[in-house]
Amino acid sequence: MASTPDASPPEYPPPFERPTNRRWIIFALAASTSFILYLHRYTWVLIRSDIKDEFDLTNTQVDSLYTLFNVTYAMGQIPGGVICDLFGPHLFLGLIIAVWSLTLPMIGLGTSMNSLGLARLGFGAAQAGCYPSVAKVTREWFPPGRRTTLQALVASFFGRSGGAVSSIVLGTVLMGYFELGWRASLVVLSGVGIVFAVVFYKLYRNQPSADPRVNAAELALIRGNDAPTDGNSGKGNVLPVGRALKNPSLLVFVVQQYMNAGADYVYSGIMGSYFIEARSVEDKAILGLLVSMPLWGGAVGGIVGGILNDVLITLTGSRRWARSIVGFSGKTIACGFLFLSIGHPDPMTGAWLLFVTKFFSDWTQPTVWGASTDLGGRYSATVFSIINSSGSVGGVVTPIVGGLLLDHYATATIVDGAEQMVTNFTPVFILVGIMYFASALCWLFINCENSLDKSEPTS
Repeated sequence: MASTPDASPPEYPPPFERPTNRRWIIFALAASTSFILYLHRYTWVLIRSDIKDEFDLTNTQVDSLYTLFNVTYAMGQIPGGVICDLFGPHLFLGLIIAVWSLTLPMIGLGTSMNSLGLARLGFGAAQAGCYPSVAKVTREWFPPGRRTTLQALVASFFGRSGGAVSSIVLGTVLMGYFELGWRASLVVLSGVGIVFAVVFYKLYRNQPSADPRVNAAELALIRGNDAPTDGNSGKGNVLPVGRALKNPSLLVFVVQQYMNAGADYVYSGIMGSYFIEARSVEDKAILGLLVSMPLWGGAVGGIVGGILNDVLITLTGSRRWARSIVGFSGKTIACGFLFLSIGHPDPMTGAWLLFVTKFFSDWTQPTVWGASTDLGGRYSATVFSIINSSGSVGGVVTPIVGGLLLDHYATATIVDGAEQMVTNFTPVFILVGIMYFASALCWLFINCENSLDKSEPTS
């Protein structure tokens, strides 16, 4: 009987069969998802001042709106991961891309703090399930030997690049060249996201074995030494809570990610204010360049870290120590360069030092992805959602602590005959340096080979 078009390819490829290249289409979809996620999320950096002026908000009020995103983003991580593990990323990820794209311009409809806050809460909730789902995509479709390198490109390079070019697309192109208002510009970016959601849904399949365009040779290449998964939904795909709580590596991993992601507050929240107030940078063109430099450092560092992970796994034969070495070294070196950057008097040199800081800090990001998929196995989306959720909690708490520090260390100074509050940013950077080093220490105790996909966790 002839096989149907939807039949799974045979387990073993015929001799000399060349693999198809369907996995690279999936790679492009995953990379584009990451890019658009950050492209949309970092629009806040540019529209913040417009919202503050238009609604006559204080800095405390406008930064409270910023933080609301992280509240629902944190709350939605684990539910999103569980749903993805149950049903696969195909429908779920395609749907949430469309939902967050529709939610993005909703803040332009706000008329009060309450309505603005609801829009930010909705946007955070819609984006919450994205990276747990993309983690699932990378585990199902990327060969084990190259998985961390490809995860680095998806999560670090394309994600950070989307954030870095967000202000250029929104400000320079849409609001500058085309002279659109910020509301209309958000609508344009929303349309881009909706179109991509349709493309993702049309082209993606949950597993290579479910895609008739994948031949047996490509399926064998993707699986490598991994055992085939047991489908996209059904029994056995929900992580037992007790097993998670008994896994010491997962518990330390949660602390690590809290420190890791919480420290990013300085780049997404106060970097512009830092260069304006502490570095006296007034030229907007130069300011935009200086603020974007750490993100570009993170984009490049992510690629290097991913390659380094795969090389060390091959050299050492140990995923556990390859992950720990990259994680510990990256955060430790980043801590040192962070203190060098804030101590240098020249703004451009300081920005380059922050580039190097973020380079080493973010070369650990593929390590987070790789360790999550190693620990999670078929529960990889749920495990990643737990890790990302703890990072989101750090993203809520650290700005609050940072704001208190900035207010506490602000002093009244007479400038041109008028009293002006001068903020000392050094205590916040010291806090971030401490968080970097705490994150580094955690990596020494994370054993990614202690998989939750086993019947019982090992010690």
